[in-house]
Amino acid sequence: MKDLQKTLSKSISISGKGLHTGQTVEINILPASENHGYKFQRIDIEGKPIVNALVENVIDTSRGTTIEENGARIYTVEHILAALYGLEIDNALIEINAPELPILDGSSKIYVDSILSAGITEQSAEKNYFVVKNNIIFNDEKNDIEIIAIPDSKLNLSVIIDYKSNVLLAQNANLSNLKDFKDEIASCRTFVFLHELEYLVKNNLIKGGGLENAIVIVDKVLPQNELDRLADLFKKPRVKLDGPGILNDKPLAFHNEPARHKLLDLVGDLALVGQPIKGRIIARKSGHLSNVEFAKKIRAIIKKDKFRNSAPDIDLNATPVMDIAKIKSLLPHRYPFLLVDKILFMDDTTVIGIKNVTVNEDFFNGHFPAEPVMPGVLQIEAMAQVGGLMVLSSVPDPHNYSTYFLKIDNVKFKRKVVPGDTIVFKLELIAPIRRGIASMKGQAFVGENLVVEGELMAQIAKK
Repeated sequence: MKDLQKTLSKSISISGKGLHTGQTVEINILPASENHGYKFQRIDIEGKPIVNALVENVIDTSRGTTIEENGARIYTVEHILAALYGLEIDNALIEINAPELPILDGSSKIYVDSILSAGITEQSAEKNYFVVKNNIIFNDEKNDIEIIAIPDSKLNLSVIIDYKSNVLLAQNANLSNLKDFKDEIASCRTFVFLHELEYLVKNNLIKGGGLENAIVIVDKVLPQNELDRLADLFKKPRVKLDGPGILNDKPLAFHNEPARHKLLDLVGDLALVGQPIKGRIIARKSGHLSNVEFAKKIRAIIKKDKFRNSAPDIDLNATPVMDIAKIKSLLPHRYPFLLVDKILFMDDTTVIGIKNVTVNEDFFNGHFPAEPVMPGVLQIEAMAQVGGLMVLSSVPDPHNYSTYFLKIDNVKFKRKVVPGDTIVFKLELIAPIRRGIASMKGQAFVGENLVVEGELMAQIAKK
């Protein structure tokens, strides 16, 4: 069964304080159309600019993930994005009347509960997964950080943390199925070490922070007068502490809640890839910066693949490199098996040709009279003929040679080809032609749509 895109069934509103600004924030999470993705809208700014939740828009990762576009900035986006991604929602518009998302309880739980109460609607379009096909590695040797992705049939996440603390010991967290996100990860709160608080406060940060929205870890005993000074500085009630441990009254949701929160952050930062992911990702000692750098690696692969899988930008009305007369002088095929009309581009490694499909094609008499569809094998044959013209052009006397199939691999048919379609074939050499053997990656497009792709191997031989 196909995995279909999802959005919210209805809009929801949530309010709370921003972690760093302390400002009261109101947000509305709205349903969005297919292929919309995640977008924020600053409704408090003139023009109500849109900020796309994509990793190329990240401008800061020091105390959360911050994105900016069109002159609008959004701070700490990771928790709401983790909620959307963790619930497998693909499309949503988030209206916000301030520069920072509310911290709420320091986790994604309130977002998740609100979304579930609104309901989730399945849409018609298919999900567009990024599938990890080869290992992807981010390595920061200086800080001993590593994130690696390896192929898997679904998203499978593992996080390992180690702060060399006698209170927060090394621990790990795993999420092997996104369906478990709401119960296993969403409620896990952010955390901070007590000795970090003074720096944060003096730098005008965490104005909205407190024990109600963060786990405070005390990894060294402080004198009571120092605790009192911190409490006054933080404008919070004074507390007594007998020794190292967790300062909060509320117990940990899980024994490894900090590691699970780091996994939550990873999910939120990976949402900035812009597509759901299939692959196993293992992150060791990661943070927002490394998560974002890793997401950038994935985005670069997506852009490269999109370029490869995009229809060639070529003028179909331009003077052809080879017209039908030239094609007939090189290929032995004739009616009803000559399936190339003209070649529009050719160099040493790439060829682009077209086939105009009309209802008068002989094969439509039987395939099928009531619903004419071009047979897939003939699409591959036409692709091979386009590639064959490039291969034949590599020898000085092409009239004395023919090309023959040796192998066809990884063929995928994406949509039907019907009368009235113009198929644009693009073939590229996978490796230089050696000993008469040519290996090519071929793709065929109708308009902007990829209709078939595959890898072809052929041999050029003297007649």
